[in-house]
Amino acid sequence: MAVQALDAARAPIDWLSFARKFALPAVAIVVVYGLVPAFASSYLVEAILLPFLALSLAAVGLNLLTGYCGQLSLGSSAFMAVGAFAAYNFNLRVEGLPLAATMILAGISAAGIGVIFGLPSLRLRGFYLAVSTLAAQFFVQWALTKFGWFSNDNPSGVISAPHLAVAGFSLDGATGRYLLSVTTVIVLTALVWRLVNSATGRNFIAVRDNETAARVIGVPVLTTKLLAFAISSFIIGVAGVLWAFTYLRTVEPAGFNLDRSFQILFIIIIGGLASIRGAFLGAAFIVVFPLVLSRLGAFVFGGLFDSGVLDMSQRIVLGALIIIFLIAEPNGLSALVDRLKRRIGSRSS
Repeated sequence: MAVQALDAARAPIDWLSFARKFALPAVAIVVVYGLVPAFASSYLVEAILLPFLALSLAAVGLNLLTGYCGQLSLGSSAFMAVGAFAAYNFNLRVEGLPLAATMILAGISAAGIGVIFGLPSLRLRGFYLAVSTLAAQFFVQWALTKFGWFSNDNPSGVISAPHLAVAGFSLDGATGRYLLSVTTVIVLTALVWRLVNSATGRNFIAVRDNETAARVIGVPVLTTKLLAFAISSFIIGVAGVLWAFTYLRTVEPAGFNLDRSFQILFIIIIGGLASIRGAFLGAAFIVVFPLVLSRLGAFVFGGLFDSGVLDMSQRIVLGALIIIFLIAEPNGLSALVDRLKRRIGSRSS
């Protein structure tokens, strides 16, 4: 037995498996923190990467609630607005508050509102729950418009991003805002990944699949639902901070309208429900698709393809794609990527 244990201890390291496990994360870190800040143009950062990161994080939050816990919500944009305006007021009214603390407090504010509007989930399901969360969208937008205190009594209700700095380093430039966004997204996404692979994540899935069976096996259904609303709203609130402070730099309550909520919902449908990777794939599609459609339309139709035609065409194509995904591939782009990887793997073997 001792000889076998010694042989096992001296077993050679499988360097191929080691490389496969750590090579991709290492390459991703080099690209994200090295190549992009060094070589990416300001247009790429500000017009594509910043909205992509903010929408990806919002989609991760909604996917946690809808994809993993099965609670349909149409109030995502409201929670983004709460996060953005809360961060603005914390920064304005608490002198010397660090940026990280500002974002955490903004997320907590959004989580509190999310729990309040998540209370109907204790009695409602499906379409009726979606309608109740829709009330959050209208109430938050009305409150931010009605009470000037939230926008520091600005007559137009517009708020502007404050000076962004961490440990004395200014992040107001495009590269600094990108680094702030990508770091925030990586940290929160990693925490969500740990969560969905924990006992709490399994409780979410149990509630989604069958509430009665989950209750029978001892899952605290009511607590699990409210926890899902709280964590989801926290993440979406932080995404609202990124959207307002790093991407738009100035925003009004109307910028967080119902269209934004549907946009985030479309992201998780196209990317794939109950898939963290799907949130990023769907966000990439939503951000890049209008640019591709605009270039293609201008190339084919020339001056006839103006902004109005582009907006209408985008809505029509997105609606058609959502129907196609729901019928042909309900698991979205994430499932298509898995299928493609299996096909490539089978051919290479």
